[in-house]
Amino acid sequence: MSLTYEICIDSTAGALAAEQAGAHRVELCSALFEGGLTPTLGTVEATLAAVTAIRVHAIIRPRGGDFIYDEYEVAAMERDVATIRDAGAQGVVIGVLTPSGEVDVEVAKRLIGAAGGLSITFHRAFDMTADPFAALETLVSLGVDRVLTSGQDITAFEGAPLIASLVERAQDRIVIMPGGGITPRNVGRVVEATGVKEIHFAALVDAPSPAVHRNPHPFMGGELRRPEYARLVTSPGLVSEVIAASGA
Repeated sequence: MSLTYEICIDSTAGALAAEQAGAHRVELCSALFEGGLTPTLGTVEATLAAVTAIRVHAIIRPRGGDFIYDEYEVAAMERDVATIRDAGAQGVVIGVLTPSGEVDVEVAKRLIGAAGGLSITFHRAFDMTADPFAALETLVSLGVDRVLTSGQDITAFEGAPLIASLVERAQDRIVIMPGGGITPRNVGRVVEATGVKEIHFAALVDAPSPAVHRNPHPFMGGELRRPEYARLVTSPGLVSEVIAASGA
C-alpha cells in the first residue's frame, strides 16, 4: 500500500525538510502553538519559490480558539484564500462551524468558491462537530477533497476506531486523513487500524536560537509561553522515521 504523507510546518525551511525526507505535501501554517494560523503571504511565496516537487497547502485560520467566525473574519478568510490561490499554492485548509457544532455550509461555500478549484482540506474543526457522520456527509456534498481528524479524541491513535468508521462511511467519496499525535511508535498501528491512504503529522524537534546576546527578563508572549531562545524546527530525520515506521 502506498501512503501520502502530509507534514504540518511553519516555515520555508520546514517545507524543504519535508521535501528532502520524501513527503508529498505540506500544510503551511504560522503559530503552531495556537494549532496553526494563516501564514503570511511572504512565507507562502517564499516557500513556493523554494520547493521543487512537494505540494503546498496553506491553512486559512485567522485566530486561535473556536471555529465560529464573525462577518469580518469571514471576509478576511475569503480574501486570504484568493490571495494564496493567486500566489500559486496547490490547496487551502479550512474549517468553519456553527455554534451548534455543525459545518457552517454558507461560509464554507464562500471559501471554496474563492479557492477557484484548489484542493480543499477541512481541518480538525471536524473534531469539534456534534455529529461527525453528519458533518462528513455535509463535506462530501460541498465537494471537499479530504478531512483531517484525530477521530474526535486526544490523538489519532486513541481516535482510530472512529477514524476507521469514517473511512468505511466515506467509501472513497472523500479522503479521511488522520492527524494529531502521530509518531514513529504509533503510526503503523494507526494505519493498520484505520485503512487510511493519507496521513498528517508534524516532525518538530527543539533547536537553540542563534542569538548570542540574550536578555532573560522580557518575554514576547503571554504567561503560557515557550522559552524565548528556543525554536521548534521540522526534522527531515523524524519525517523519514515516521514514513519508515508506517509500514507502507
